[in-house]
Formats: sequence, C-alpha cells, structure tokens
Amino acid sequence: MRRVVLSGTFDDLRSRHVRLLHEASRLGDVQVLLWSDETASALRGQAPKFPEAERVYLLQAIRYVSRVTLGTGRVERDALPLLDESNPDLWVVDEIDDSAGKRAFAQAQGLEYHVLRARELQGFPVEPMRADAGQSRRKKVIVTGCFDWFHSGHVRFFEEVSELGDLYVVVGHDANVRQLKGPGHPLFPQEERRYMVQSVRYVRQALISTGDGWLDAEPEIARLKPDIYAVNEDGDKPEKREFCEAHGLEYVVLKRTPREGLPQRQSTDLRGF
Repeated sequence: MRRVVLSGTFDDLRSRHVRLLHEASRLGDVQVLLWSDETASALRGQAPKFPEAERVYLLQAIRYVSRVTLGTGRVERDALPLLDESNPDLWVVDEIDDSAGKRAFAQAQGLEYHVLRARELQGFPVEPMRADAGQSRRKKVIVTGCFDWFHSGHVRFFEEVSELGDLYVVVGHDANVRQLKGPGHPLFPQEERRYMVQSVRYVRQALISTGDGWLDAEPEIARLKPDIYAVNEDGDKPEKREFCEAHGLEYVVLKRTPREGLPQRQSTDLRGF
C-alpha cells in the first residue's frame, strides 16, 4: 500500500478536513504531518484556536488516519520535512492549498503529487454496515445526541463508551434538534453530523434518528436491540431512565471528563468559536 502524507494545522476540525482525509485514505495509508503550535504560528501569523495536543488527539481518532506526526521547528510553507524511515510515496493536498511551490518541491523530491478537487470532497457518504455486523460477542451500546459542533469531548465520550461494547450512535434529526433546542439549532445538517460521528474509529455505526422528543432514537433502539444505553451527565433524562427500565436496557451515566491534559469542551461554548 502506498504511503500517503497530508500536512497542515487541521485546526478546528470540520467536515472538509475529514472528507479530505477520507478521500486520501482511498489512495493509500494516511500519515498526517501536523504542524505544532509554534510552527503553525510561524506559518500562519497567528496561533491555532486549538492546542496541538487536542489536534493530535482528534486526528488520531479519525478512522481514515493511520498515524499522526507532529512537525516542529522551522518549516517552509511549500515543502515537507524529511520523515526519516517513513518518507511518503504520495503527497495529497486540498485544491485550496495547491501551489506551484508545492508542485516544484514534489517534483524535485521525486514525490508523487495529488490534488483533491472541491467536487471530490462534496457530500457525506454513508459507510456500509461492516460485514461482521451481528457476529460480535461484545455487548451493543447505544448513545444518542445532537453532536452539532463536533469536538474532543465527543470523541472522549465515544472512546469511553466503546469500552463497554460495540458502539452505535444515533444522531438527532434536524427537526427534532430544533424542537428540543430552539431556533438556530442545529448549526450543521443531520447528514453532516452523522458523517462526523461515523468518522470516529470508536464508532461501529452512526445513524440518524427517526423518532421525536428525548426518545427520538426509539425506532433505532427497537431495530438494533442494544444491551446498554449510555449517556453523559447532560444527557441524563427521566424519560430515558424510565424507557430503559421498561425495556430491560442497562442505563449507564458517564461523567463529562476530558482526556487527560485536554480542556473541557461543550458544543454550546464552541458555537462560532
């Protein structure tokens, strides 16, 4: 398999970044050369919104990424530093970052250069159900939520819940999120939110809810037949407890605890950040 490299700050990770990583992974094994805070500041003239430790954590959680290497020191905007024993075969760049300088560097290094066009990054493809679905001996765990402004807190929640069993995430459909949270919600459409959730390696499958209210995932629960319904403290609702008791589901409430060394994140605080 070809060794593919992408470079950049990957600051405030959004669907465009993930689509880029997704399409790059179709070309080979993806390594991200992530600019450190110091390097990113030098290249961009301003510090990243999110610290390097958080950016590394998020990228490592994306299923399309095999490895993340932190690039430090002086870096030229249109060049890649040597990556020692893992020198890549292919450098992939987003169309918006393409430049004559990058092309010249790649040619001088004998490195294949590939530009992903905007049209190739459109849409939010649905991953097919894995062939081994239904064969796992682990418990099935379901979580539900809006997952609007995606952040490291969501990833940490998925990481913790996945330790309980195979994780299925039901993303609230747009109309229900608007009903529960009011005008201006959600910021991102349901297909995009589902796509971001599905991109996390701890998630076995992500779906969009078809019900309403706090139990909008009831039809999906009936179909998936999970063993556990997990929520964080903010998502703990009497309706959910009563539903689980009536249907014989184990109900697990997790504390909102960020990954060690990372800040506490909440979507509400990040809206427009």
